[in-house]
Amino acid sequence: MKILAAVDGSSYTKRMLAYLAAHDEWLGAHHRYTLLHAVPAVPPRAAAVLDKATLKAYYDDSAEKVFKPIRSFFAKQGLQADFQYRIGPAGEVIAEAAKKGGYDLLIMGSHGHGTLTNLVMGSVATKVLAHCSTPVLLVR
Repeated sequence: MKILAAVDGSSYTKRMLAYLAAHDEWLGAHHRYTLLHAVPAVPPRAAAVLDKATLKAYYDDSAEKVFKPIRSFFAKQGLQADFQYRIGPAGEVIAEAAKKGGYDLLIMGSHGHGTLTNLVMGSVATKVLAHCSTPVLLVR
């Protein structure tokens, strides 16, 4: 199975990884894993005054802060994974990556807010569910 795991380094990502570790059917060398982090874009005015190398270094560093503990987790489990980051709004980035990558499953952590909170504040998980045709496993 080709699995995309959306990660942001939060406690919800840690909970999702704990779920994977507790359920042997999800972890194993027989699956192919891609871990995706959506890095928020630097505002255009700020990006305009930075050179491309500095901006790329910023995005690389931001992603690596999220990926470092997850790399350790996958190494302890003896699993290989592809680590990718994309720049932009998380909901859109995740849904687009799931669609274009031809994944069998998307796994992500979620706050578990109620419907009223999602109406007022919005939610990455809600946006992903609305725009994604790939099956999604939300871990709360």
